Amino acid sequence: MTISVVLAAVALPAASGLAAAALRARPAAGQAVACAALCAGAALGMVAAGAALLGGDVSAPGLGLRVDALSAIFLLPICAVSALGAIYGLGYHRQAALGARSVRLQIFYGLTTAGMVLLVSATSAIVFLVGWEVMALGGFLLVHTDHERAEVQRAAFVYLAATHVGTLALFALFALLRQATGTFDLGGMAGLSGSGPVARGAFALALLGFGMKAGVMPLHFWLPGAHAAAPSHVSALMSGVLIKTGVYGLLRVTGLFDAPPAAWGTALLVLGGASAVLGVAFALAQHDLKRLLAYHSVENVGIIVLGAGLALLGRARGEPALVALGLGGAALHVVNHALFKSLLFLGAGAVQHATGTRELDQLGGLARPMRATATLFLVGAAAISGLPPLNGFVSEWLVYLGFLAAMERGGDDLLAFAVLGVPALALVGGLAAACFAKVVGVVFLGSPRTAHARAAHEAPRAMLVPMAVLAAACAAIGLAPAAVLPALVRAASAWSRLDPAILAGDAARASAAAWRVSAVAAALLLVAGGMVLLRRRLGAPRAPGVETWSCGYSAPTARMQYTGSSFAEALVRRFSWAIFPRGEPPRLGGPFPGEAAFHTEVPDTVLDLALAPGARAVRWLATQAHLLYLRRIQFQVLLVLATLVAVLAWGFVW
Repeated sequence: MTISVVLAAVALPAASGLAAAALRARPAAGQAVACAALCAGAALGMVAAGAALLGGDVSAPGLGLRVDALSAIFLLPICAVSALGAIYGLGYHRQAALGARSVRLQIFYGLTTAGMVLLVSATSAIVFLVGWEVMALGGFLLVHTDHERAEVQRAAFVYLAATHVGTLALFALFALLRQATGTFDLGGMAGLSGSGPVARGAFALALLGFGMKAGVMPLHFWLPGAHAAAPSHVSALMSGVLIKTGVYGLLRVTGLFDAPPAAWGTALLVLGGASAVLGVAFALAQHDLKRLLAYHSVENVGIIVLGAGLALLGRARGEPALVALGLGGAALHVVNHALFKSLLFLGAGAVQHATGTRELDQLGGLARPMRATATLFLVGAAAISGLPPLNGFVSEWLVYLGFLAAMERGGDDLLAFAVLGVPALALVGGLAAACFAKVVGVVFLGSPRTAHARAAHEAPRAMLVPMAVLAAACAAIGLAPAAVLPALVRAASAWSRLDPAILAGDAARASAAAWRVSAVAAALLLVAGGMVLLRRRLGAPRAPGVETWSCGYSAPTARMQYTGSSFAEALVRRFSWAIFPRGEPPRLGGPFPGEAAFHTEVPDTVLDLALAPGARAVRWLATQAHLLYLRRIQFQVLLVLATLVAVLAWGFVW
């Protein structure tokens, strides 16, 4: 297959927004043409990815482009999610209603997609960085869409600052690799020694630069605000695929080194475990639906990083089983998370579109007016909780088996982290299930809490169809994991440079075990569904509709239902060492107190309690130093002298 397919997959999305701009007089037609162009480019990108996964050569060394099995694993969800998001935008962010705002969004949406396709297809560090910067700037402008709101401005500029700190680290990373190898070609860098200062420096820079983009804790601080502030299909794009480019970069760089040290794997296991556990804990404490989903992105990136760390330990110890299960689980979770998290963000967008709010405690009872949205959201909630027979279970199952395989093989570091990894994953799965029980119960069940919820309506078909496609993909991978097995083995082989035949056996056994569990779960669901249908056909009497018992109140109200805060309070308290909610208790006084309200918010520990106060302190010190500099000629002379001495000392040392 010629590289022209990849070039078209970059060019068509990049130019798609121009159609919306050119047809401003006919906004519906302009948006439809832009959507069609982006979908055409996405389809070509999926063709190129499929060809690479089947063993085809999709490369153009002269252009610095090549799609191998590892990049294809990331290219597939990039193309699929971006296309479905563009279709969703036809109903959610209509150009006919929003005018120039929608045109700008479509331009930057296409450019961001093109940047992601370019960077995962790059075999040159220069081309990679071009795609990275296009994606970074496009993402900033997408987050900044509703720029009139102060919280959107803050989220966008925090994202911009964070992403460019990461980009500076990547400049240093590729400069270091270029100095060590004499080339910017990633293929020419392969085979580097895993020991020595170059390897240690490269890993540290990659962890900073790519970890910032991926949202690995504590580098996640930009992510919750940006994902919550962006339009919902942009949130799906960012959470589903944009943050995965950080994972891709980390895998690509660590794959350049032969025999990476075990310390790299243990570092990723520690960071991945912390991200997974604390990500889901912070999600439990949230009141904003999209912010809650954003913290679940931190959790799932943590699961992916756990798998990558296990695979690095496998390479360090010469254990192909750990490479197959760790990298296979991580790669499959990249795809799975793109599917179910995009589904959940699109579902959150449908809720916001119908009610005008994302606050959990202002919703309730939406399952009646929004049956399709509620059903599809429930599928995504079950998938992200790792429940069979859906796709989230399969990828987490592979990582579980990888930890168990590490325990069987022994070794002090492997055994220690395997012992910690299994219960950590189990804890994350349980907390995720509790969190989405809270979300589904508070948002879709019970009675409407406010006029917003009472006025809800079902989402239009343009929004429901992409959600249905994503839900079907979640079910398909969960029920047929063997179908994706060859792609995972090829990706693991491309990363580790091991023979696919060595990796295939362990991956096949794990896939077969996952299928058996999914098959049993599917059979139980079918039996339960059949019993419900049989009961209805036989005309069994329905339970009488009565009000929920309300502790003796004669006139229960919707305010007596559990809120999101009360549902999760007991679990959130277990993380009081890391989560610090703020609340304003109601002020009651007199024999006949009036109405009162209680409000809490959960600041991000890294951004709001560490970085922001630190930035304010630095600004105060800089202001004081500036005033001192202006007022004292002696201080100016001293500063010049100190600078001269520092430069001379650096020159002598260097």
